[in-house]
Amino acid sequence: MKTKYLGLTLKHPVVSSASPLAQNIDGVRRLEDAGAAAIVLPSLFEEQIEHESLHLHRTLQQGTESFAEATSYLPEPERFIVGPEEYLNLIAQAKSMCHVPIIASLNGKSPGSWAEYAKQMEQAGADALELNIYYLATDINMTSAQVEDNYINILRAVKSEVKIPVSLKLGPYFSAFAAMAKRCDDAGANGLVLFNRFYQPDLDIEELEVRPHVELSTSLEIRLPLRWLAILHGNLKCNMAATSGVHTHEDAIKLLMAGADVVMMCSALYQWGVRRLGRLAEEIEDWMGEHGYESLDVLRGSMSQRSVADPSAFERANYMKSLQSFKSLA
Repeated sequence: MKTKYLGLTLKHPVVSSASPLAQNIDGVRRLEDAGAAAIVLPSLFEEQIEHESLHLHRTLQQGTESFAEATSYLPEPERFIVGPEEYLNLIAQAKSMCHVPIIASLNGKSPGSWAEYAKQMEQAGADALELNIYYLATDINMTSAQVEDNYINILRAVKSEVKIPVSLKLGPYFSAFAAMAKRCDDAGANGLVLFNRFYQPDLDIEELEVRPHVELSTSLEIRLPLRWLAILHGNLKCNMAATSGVHTHEDAIKLLMAGADVVMMCSALYQWGVRRLGRLAEEIEDWMGEHGYESLDVLRGSMSQRSVADPSAFERANYMKSLQSFKSLA
């Protein structure tokens, strides 16, 4: 069940993804006790680093009543889970009290001095860094090439600050995702995390406000990372992690067969509790034993595009077959 991810040897491939479950040391220890092979801490945001709470508060107050939805764009400073200094303390505490790898998380949208904070995370003891770029290109004059360049520039800025491995958490919305993944790999990403979920806001038509809207994932959401993992496996030097929709051992096994090095869990832990981490690892091991897989190395990538008899099943032929085979329930 051992696997390698970001240069780290993990006892099994089930990792706790970035979430408020690890917002304090008690939460981190609960995740370790529950069986997480590694723990990704919740993200520290670019906005938190570049603005101290008072300055950010003043910035948010300027002109917030000028149009209806502005007041709901950003949370009040005190509603952030932790501030920059508290985050460094959390890393240091986690490293001193836990035995599993601790992966820090930075969430940014533009190159800037905030990237220097990665070095402080490294100095605090982080074993690796997950770079979560949450950027929605709303400028109609910005081209896809400029969007991609922005991602690469952020990655390079962070990589220039640290020696620890850096993974890049991506969304799927690129014109040519395979080429973008290759660019990230060539730019020095040690891992890719597929995929970031872009949370869609809702509108309150009575209060005329934008409302944040978060829904927990379901197993159906593994289909998107499943496809791209299978296409990319064997074509990149970096590791690949699967996230979004990992709830059952079947979900995890499919993603590992497609080429994932690890699977990350969040929503399932909120639904069934953190003990789901260890149970999932046990269920994967039991399934492997029942089906004659001696190690994860044998399992991993066994259903990737390179390994299946019909690679076109991952491409346009699968689209055509799906439509032609669908039968109405009416």
